[in-house]
Amino acid sequence: MPLISQILTVILFTCLSFTARGEKLRIVTEPWAPYVYEENGKALGLDYETTAIVFKRLGIEVQWQFLPWKRCLSMLEQGQADGALDIFHSDERDATLLYPSEPLSQVQFVMFYANDRPHPFQSLEALRGLTIGTSPGYLYNTDFSESTLFTREPAPSHEANFGKLLRGRIDLLITDRRVGQHLLDELGIRDKITENPLIISEQNQYLAVRRNAGMDLLVQRFGAELKRFKREPAYAELSARYGAGPAVEVPASSVTTAHGKTVEQQESGAR
Repeated sequence: MPLISQILTVILFTCLSFTARGEKLRIVTEPWAPYVYEENGKALGLDYETTAIVFKRLGIEVQWQFLPWKRCLSMLEQGQADGALDIFHSDERDATLLYPSEPLSQVQFVMFYANDRPHPFQSLEALRGLTIGTSPGYLYNTDFSESTLFTREPAPSHEANFGKLLRGRIDLLITDRRVGQHLLDELGIRDKITENPLIISEQNQYLAVRRNAGMDLLVQRFGAELKRFKREPAYAELSARYGAGPAVEVPASSVTTAHGKTVEQQESGAR
């Protein structure tokens, strides 16, 4: 068989193997509106809908599970899931995960404070002695994660963090800008909470899959189709619906800190 025919055969088998064997690609993710979430039993979100469209074009059926992020990472490590949606890239994860060349979106971590107890700031040094609400399984960057100036206090959900902020149990919380703005409307607290404009860190989000036989070809086709779809009017409409612009690629293993410098991203348990 000519080499080109062999390659095409392998690609075809990779893309059809799940459905041909009556299997589905098992993808895990955490609700992370407006990127991915459930509403009235229906999965929605910019990155979810984009991914679903790309997989449909590739002829791949997907089984989705929405779980806490630490559980998602555990399932990946134990081989109980084939991939994860909206995961950060790191050199450390390259040993077990494959990433498409094209990111789905970009996260910008900022902080929010209650209007009754305002804490506007322009550097992390201004947070001395304060308590910052965080999310389990997330690390943001070295400066924030290792600072001894303030206390980090996790909450079981993003909604719980905003509740603690309103009750004065924490001084600020950190989350993605779009996620925070979405929750302000969903929880009806836009008049009670303010976003501090300083970006603490930023990072691209991807769909990543475990390093199994043939998955490298699947990832290549996914990345190519994703890039093609993002050039279409349908993607522009989808982005506008969720208040997001096109993903802007940033260095895969680094983030921009509140000190204006670039550092390596710590990924032990990070999104």
